[in-house]
Amino acid sequence: MYKKLSRNQMLDILNNMNRSEHMKKSLEITDRVIASNEFQSADTIGITISRYPEVDTRPLIEAAWEAGKQIAVPKCLHATREMDFRLITTFDNLETVYVDLLEPIIDKTVSVGKNEIDLQIVPGVVFSEEGYRVGFGGGYYDRYLQGYKGETLSLAFAIQTGQAVPVEPHDIPVGRIFTEEKVIVCHGSERCK
Repeated sequence: MYKKLSRNQMLDILNNMNRSEHMKKSLEITDRVIASNEFQSADTIGITISRYPEVDTRPLIEAAWEAGKQIAVPKCLHATREMDFRLITTFDNLETVYVDLLEPIIDKTVSVGKNEIDLQIVPGVVFSEEGYRVGFGGGYYDRYLQGYKGETLSLAFAIQTGQAVPVEPHDIPVGRIFTEEKVIVCHGSERCK
């Protein structure tokens, strides 16, 4: 119940953010990620296609393509609550599915295993300083990150961080959180350097 309340309160705050401020802060976050070792050393990056009011991921995806990196976007498998990450080479490889999410078109994309993804950018709504998060519900990333060996990070507006997040045994924290103000090194993560 707490997670749902926390999620809804933060989404209300984000939805009231000025659009130009949202775009400016999204680009500042993108610039921080592009300059990071995690981004620079990754050949294949797992990332979702954001929906407003999330940090806009499109500029980061475009920068990755320009840098010769591969982009893998998840296709959600509702029956098992798992994700199949698939390589996209253009936004035309996507289709709109339930609740206006953009996911890869199966016959235009190729599946990649989690061991082939060097950097996983994990979405969320509310974040603790330790890297734990309240996501959008469903537990897809909690399942996916079990056994994932690559780097993890999240994109968040500063207002989304520093919150109290209840931690359950299956929760896996991200290594770093990139905001428009700073990079938070998450001490809850064993992957943290």
